[in-house]
Amino acid sequence: MPSGLVALLDDVSLIARAAAASMDDVAAGAAKAGSKAAGVVIDDAAVTPSYVTGFTPQRELPIIWKIAKGSFRNKLLILLPAALLLSEFLPWAITPILMMGGLFLCYEGAEKIIEKLGGDKHGKTLDDKITDVAEFERQRVAGAIRTDLILSAEIMAISLSEVAGSSLLVRGVALAAVGIGITVLVYGAVALIVKMDDIGLHLKQRASQTAKSVGDFLLALMPKLMIFLSIVGTAAMLWVGGGIVLHGTHELGLHAPSDMVHTVQHAVEHATGALSGLLGWLTYAIASAFLGLILGAVIVFFLHKLPAMMGRKPAH
Repeated sequence: MPSGLVALLDDVSLIARAAAASMDDVAAGAAKAGSKAAGVVIDDAAVTPSYVTGFTPQRELPIIWKIAKGSFRNKLLILLPAALLLSEFLPWAITPILMMGGLFLCYEGAEKIIEKLGGDKHGKTLDDKITDVAEFERQRVAGAIRTDLILSAEIMAISLSEVAGSSLLVRGVALAAVGIGITVLVYGAVALIVKMDDIGLHLKQRASQTAKSVGDFLLALMPKLMIFLSIVGTAAMLWVGGGIVLHGTHELGLHAPSDMVHTVQHAVEHATGALSGLLGWLTYAIASAFLGLILGAVIVFFLHKLPAMMGRKPAH
């Protein structure tokens, strides 16, 4: 009996050590995956505030919460199971699916630019008279969640590539940890950005002259910041979308576009010394955005212009 108890305790000890090792693997995998996805996190944070502009202050946080809940669903209920299933049974399908998402981002970014340059508008915008506020809010939230799905797919794909050699359990927990952490980070930052003007108004009402000055600064900054974020958000759609397509074509065996961009990137890095990292990344981002704009404009033409030229109703 004692020997049986000792054997049992030894088995329990081995299981505990294995579990501890697995948790270490999860923590390491989540940290590595999260750091690799940092670029897309910035894009996500830049894109989202544009979806809550134009609403009353009372609706801003509830709308952000709706989008955040949609983001949690995207990552944990749709993308996490899909990523694990694809990585187990159809790993070859991940790249084509991501490329389709990248093309969608290119389309959305190009459509926004074309509309800003005087092209036809598709769907309601803030420039239109809104007769049904609830419906307009529903459409904006749905649009934000749809865009989040593509950006989240890129985050999960980058994360998956970093833990691809781990067990199914470690992959699943690491991806879930990255998804939850990034969603909290992004939408916490978005909530802070869109409520900055309310914070400014609150500070202006304080007795302290320093608080009043900070409040004035925040109120003056907000309109410029929202314009800047709108520009960055549109650019982010293009450079992330174009980057996904570049990476995808390389993975599928068409190396020339990616090699050309990387050649230019490396040339800039070699020529710029201390700023090589920043300017090299910027070169790649600009090239990706340019490709995204071209691809997006082609899709806009086929979805909107060509049907109109042929007398058919354009797609929305």
